[in-house]
Amino acid sequence: MKITNLFRTLSLMALCLPALCLSAVAEDGLKIDTILSDLDNPCGIAIQPETGVVFIADSGASRVIKVVDGKAEPVVTDFPVDVYGKGPKYNIGPLGLVFLDQNTLVVGGGGLLDGEELLRVYDLKDMKEPLKADKMKASYKLAASEEVKGEGNFYALAKTDDAIYVTCNGDDTKGWVSKATFKGADVTGFERYLASKEATEVDAPVGVTISPRGELVIGQMGEITVPGDSLLTFYDPASKEKLLNLKTNLHDITALAYSPRGQLYALDFAWADLKQGGLFQMLAEGKDAIKTKKIAELDKPTAMVFDAEGALYVTVIGEEKKGKLLKVAPGL
Repeated sequence: MKITNLFRTLSLMALCLPALCLSAVAEDGLKIDTILSDLDNPCGIAIQPETGVVFIADSGASRVIKVVDGKAEPVVTDFPVDVYGKGPKYNIGPLGLVFLDQNTLVVGGGGLLDGEELLRVYDLKDMKEPLKADKMKASYKLAASEEVKGEGNFYALAKTDDAIYVTCNGDDTKGWVSKATFKGADVTGFERYLASKEATEVDAPVGVTISPRGELVIGQMGEITVPGDSLLTFYDPASKEKLLNLKTNLHDITALAYSPRGQLYALDFAWADLKQGGLFQMLAEGKDAIKTKKIAELDKPTAMVFDAEGALYVTVIGEEKKGKLLKVAPGL
């Protein structure tokens, strides 16, 4: 897509505001419900096709769960766990989640050393009891070589018709977004794809989504000690061409998602000042800038997904072992 067309589309987004003034929850009635509590550093979320069941990477608890009748049911357990962060630090195991079909779940790992970390594929068909993490259908790693460092912390996953794009936090000099190809329910390859640090001169690709027009959209987190340095970057997934790179003034983007109405939203963890974290709407401002609109303050948000009806599910870390799954009512 030409950049001029992309600007035009982003400008139209500014005309499609939600009906509510979403920054004032109490006054305007934005409905946010707690669906599940007592999670341990939840860091990934996906909705199962056909069933609509919500799956969560309960990362610090080294498991993937699903939500059934308001309760957590283990799906995959006993993932390895590592520690991530700089004051505070968090235990992390499974991270990003995505379904290839109703029974095939792909999980990004965070519990192993860089180069040993795995992208795991699970077959959930006919599952009668929780799987152990090492009982995957297939797994892939991005090991070190003489030319490149090993990759790890496969934080977020986004899927097109034939590829999964994975944000990685291993080689900080490159800032790799990796790519797993698949056909049907079978992953057929996994490779380093896009060096986002070289493209943007800012660290740490974390949030990722696919735009309604098919662009690969990356939230470049930046340094967690530097406020306001997160970027929003659009790429052509075929050519890897950088189409647009925008300063957001957000601190640490952890997730991106488009609503069914085509609106783009971001989660900001805001390591340096957690009270500034939350859910934000991203709106074009002129031809080469973007502004953000705070919808809700959230306590260390990590991942989000919209369902078919337009409800938004968000995971937040909150207090230690008091993480939550939140549901924002349709309308965004």
